[in-house]
Amino acid sequence: MDIKRSGSRSSSEGPKETFTGKVRLEPLFQASAPGRVQGSSVTFEPGARAAWHTHPLGQTLIVTAGRGFVQSWGGPVEEIHPGDVVSCPPGEKHWHGATPDSGMTHIAIQEALDGKAVNWMEKVSDELYRQVRSASEADRS
Repeated sequence: MDIKRSGSRSSSEGPKETFTGKVRLEPLFQASAPGRVQGSSVTFEPGARAAWHTHPLGQTLIVTAGRGFVQSWGGPVEEIHPGDVVSCPPGEKHWHGATPDSGMTHIAIQEALDGKAVNWMEKVSDELYRQVRSASEADRS
């Protein structure tokens, strides 16, 4: 048994190549072989978001605080809230992040295939994010 005490893990900033805005990553766990699951707590400041990406074996997001957006390639943007669980199937191109006026924290769980858990792609453009923001604001009025 291995217990990782709260506050014992160091967090880091999300890399600028794969995130827009201010993002904080805190590793929570990574299985030892033959296990391949890993999890992190990810906090997005308002307006921050991940680039488009896929996961070879899928990903599960558990929203723990704030409000955010998630979108699959070619699909609608969905607003997500604490308690929501998002399941992204293997290979599905998607992005997720905070709304413009609220930060968002989620736990991200994924498995590595041949040592790789994520395939990063292009960033979500400011233009697309502005369209998402405008649609979200219209939904609330």
